[in-house]
Amino acid sequence: MYRTLKTGPGRTRWGIVAGILALPVLAIGGLIALIVFYVLFQADHDGYAGQNVPCADVLHFGGAELPESAENIGPCTEQGFQELRYVARFRMPRAEVTDWLISTYDAVPQQGPCGSLEADLCLTEEHPDGHPDAGAGTVTVQVKYKDSETARVSFLASTE
Repeated sequence: MYRTLKTGPGRTRWGIVAGILALPVLAIGGLIALIVFYVLFQADHDGYAGQNVPCADVLHFGGAELPESAENIGPCTEQGFQELRYVARFRMPRAEVTDWLISTYDAVPQQGPCGSLEADLCLTEEHPDGHPDAGAGTVTVQVKYKDSETARVSFLASTE
């Protein structure tokens, strides 16, 4: 004779129920672990994985040329996936900054901060077309004066 389990009313197979309930919990936990790993090990402080690119390419994307008197500060980077951000930082003579911005973008920079960023000069340009390789939707140039002769320029070109 075959022996059968009692499966009458009130009898629940908790092992099967626990197994079914554990699957979504494990899937969500795995997804959270992947996101944490990406943020901690693959992304910079903005949440975008970045890679170094030639600084001339960054400025070309933003419709500009690197001034001859400029000196790069660190690497230039490309960040993002669908919405790209290109960042370049360089020093140049303070006396040449305004002329460079006016000749590049036909716009006079504003004195004061760039939104929430501290700056001595700020210029924001929509859809620049000063270079054949220009593809940015927005360019923001933030200028901070380091001393009476030197300016530090942060150049951000993005597809946003």
